[in-house]
Amino acid sequence: MDAGKSVNTGTQTGKLPVERRGGFSRKFSGIIEPYLYVSPALVLIIAVMLMPLILGLSYAFRDIRILNPFSGGFVGTAHFEALISDQAFLDALANTAWWTFGSLLFQFGLGLVLALLLNRQFLGRRLVQALVFLPWAVPTFLSGLNWAWMFNPVVGPLPHWMTSLGLMAEPFNILSDPDLAMWGPIIANIWFGIPFFAITLLAALQSIPKELYEAASIDGATTRQQFISITLPFLAPTIAITLMLRTIWIANFADLIVVMTNGGPADSTQIVASYIFTQAFRRLDFGYASAIAAVLLVLLLAYALSVIALRRAMTHTDS
Repeated sequence: MDAGKSVNTGTQTGKLPVERRGGFSRKFSGIIEPYLYVSPALVLIIAVMLMPLILGLSYAFRDIRILNPFSGGFVGTAHFEALISDQAFLDALANTAWWTFGSLLFQFGLGLVLALLLNRQFLGRRLVQALVFLPWAVPTFLSGLNWAWMFNPVVGPLPHWMTSLGLMAEPFNILSDPDLAMWGPIIANIWFGIPFFAITLLAALQSIPKELYEAASIDGATTRQQFISITLPFLAPTIAITLMLRTIWIANFADLIVVMTNGGPADSTQIVASYIFTQAFRRLDFGYASAIAAVLLVLLLAYALSVIALRRAMTHTDS
């Protein structure tokens, strides 16, 4: 009996490590399996986004000038130290704030008004919704070229219209005036960016339950009160994310400025994004351009984190 028991015990003890190994294998495969499913996307993100970002940041600490065959060495923080005393960069930074928030204010305001109008039933509503997409569908190069022609008093109508309205003493091209030139790309950018806010806010408006407005009307709430108490709270998450995204896009958006003014006259329309383009592809100084891009990246990242933190704080306060 003792021998039988010992044999049986030996057999059972021999099976335990196998079961443990099988349990460990299943647990390991359960942990690794989700990552295998997303691995193609991770590889794509690393190859397309992460590697160029790391490479670009490394250029900021190296002297990389295309026309200098002896460049390429490590310079540390020399580029960042030069930025502090670079008046052209400081002016471009101020112009970027003007360009970004000037465009954003009108894009959001007009986009919200347009979304509220399109949320109502009227004849030809489908056609108007389709036409709203038109500025967004036009290539930015063609858009900038058209607006530059429209501001030209020889071939464009805008200077003559503004003269007729008393805004100008005589027709002239505001793109050639350092004090007014920035308004040209801003107006073009407003026209280009309104559809983004109109479509996204319209989608958010259509997701608000109609019963809420009906109940508010029964309670005697006015249209203004319904907008403040129902519409704005429901739109708040969409407004926060669209404003954050659009701010980042506009700050990085130099196409219209490059086409319409090329940063001039006298760098009055030069923003950080167009200054990066000038340093990299005109002066062929990729090291200095990468340092400017790194500063812009940090500023936009700090802005995005601030918006997210503010949104979370407001959410916790409301709850």
